[in-house]
Amino acid sequence: MDLPVIDLAPYLSVGGGDGLKVASEHGELCREVSRILREMGALLVKDPRCTVEDNDRFIDMMEKYFDSPPEFKRLHERPNFHYQVGVTPPGVEVPKSVVNEEMQAKIKAMPKESQPSIPKGPDGKWRYMWRAGPQTSKSRFRVQELNAEPVIPEGFPEWKETMNSWAYKLISAIEVVAEMAAIGFGLPKDAFTSLMKQAPHYLAPTGSDLCRYGQEGSLFTGYHYDLNFLTIHGRSRFPGLNIWLNNGQKVEVKVPVGYLLLQTGKQMEWLTAGECKAGMHEVVVTKRTTEAIKLASAQNRSLWRVSSTFFSHIASEAVLKPLGHFAESPLAGKYPPMCAGEYVERELAFQRE
Repeated sequence: MDLPVIDLAPYLSVGGGDGLKVASEHGELCREVSRILREMGALLVKDPRCTVEDNDRFIDMMEKYFDSPPEFKRLHERPNFHYQVGVTPPGVEVPKSVVNEEMQAKIKAMPKESQPSIPKGPDGKWRYMWRAGPQTSKSRFRVQELNAEPVIPEGFPEWKETMNSWAYKLISAIEVVAEMAAIGFGLPKDAFTSLMKQAPHYLAPTGSDLCRYGQEGSLFTGYHYDLNFLTIHGRSRFPGLNIWLNNGQKVEVKVPVGYLLLQTGKQMEWLTAGECKAGMHEVVVTKRTTEAIKLASAQNRSLWRVSSTFFSHIASEAVLKPLGHFAESPLAGKYPPMCAGEYVERELAFQRE
């Protein structure tokens, strides 16, 4: 199954106008975005501001970095900041499905063809965390991490500009989708984006070594949801991302060249009282991955699977609670008011256990 595709160009042509004008001219398109997020939890977007060249430049740099020796990469490890800056080595990130008994029970109840690969321990991927955009220095949450210096590897003079440029373009795409979703849900245009200002957004690419772990069935990222608002990915050069739609259907994602993938996170679920469920996903070597590995090997290309993952967040001091008419939902009680920073700290505390 192919995911629905939304072209952002028509909205961008009038997106700077007031909400009523945008809603009148592109209301149907906005309602389509909100419907897809509600029913599927994921969609593909085409943003003319995010080019194939931008994505390639970023992935080229990250392939070079992840191909560096492990001892070089570990110089950029900051465990004292809970890996919220710099590199995270394999064996640190623990998918919730490893220890959460409720999630394990749900997996066992799934039809066999829809079940994820069962992780037996921490993830086997590398990750690099890069803070993106202006962030408040006054938050009472995660103060140590927020004030940590960014980590820039030696030998990569283009690092800062490449990371910041790609991050800016990805957050710009997220903001447009967030505006369209708000209009589609019958909320003010800035219902979501106003809560994202000075939030701790992260460009967080992962690197998976297909040279060592390229056998079909190898699991790099175990079954989990994202704790943030919306997650966006540029196209990876190797397939392997499986997602689960809100109806439980498992889908191996195919991102066309020049497109971006968005998936809902737990903060979006909170703001919509469960109308938009946090999307479950995993990264595993599939038959399509092994075919891509053979082609890359024949062309003498890198065998690191890089994802250009970007986590957009709600500002730490903003209150997570069902917005507008979602507050009237019978499920609203499951999503009590809570500062986004407090929620994130609870999730991260679980990951550190």
